[in-house]
Amino acid sequence: MLDDVYNRRILELAADIPRQGRLAHPHASATAHSRLCGSTVTVDLAMEGDVVTDFAQEVQACALGQASSSIMARNVVGSTAGELREMRDTLRRMLKENGAPPAGKWEDLRVLEPVRDFKARHASTMLAFDAVVDAIQQIEAKRASQRAAE
Repeated sequence: MLDDVYNRRILELAADIPRQGRLAHPHASATAHSRLCGSTVTVDLAMEGDVVTDFAQEVQACALGQASSSIMARNVVGSTAGELREMRDTLRRMLKENGAPPAGKWEDLRVLEPVRDFKARHASTMLAFDAVVDAIQQIEAKRASQRAAE
């Protein structure tokens, strides 16, 4: 069963993570950490309006966290805040509630479906998605604060 989790596609994604590094001038940065395994993902995000325009990340995670981060990096630019929140929630439901995997451009998340049987691996699989939603919330809070000050 563990072979299903660490399948060839997950290992390929983990070995090829796009957009590694840091942005020079992000609108927000966020770090998500799994206390259980020690995995950490830090993301930098830039947005125009509701759309992500730039993204970078530092990934120090297990193969599942790396694969999830790889999928995030391949799809995040051009995505809206609402879409990213929904993908985080969809991934969480897929892992924790036997929810259906996403379709469309996020379909690669389907490869992480076997992780649902390994609760100890859920947090590391969610890291990139949790960090991105945190960064979006920071950007939205800054904008709201600026509007209130005007």
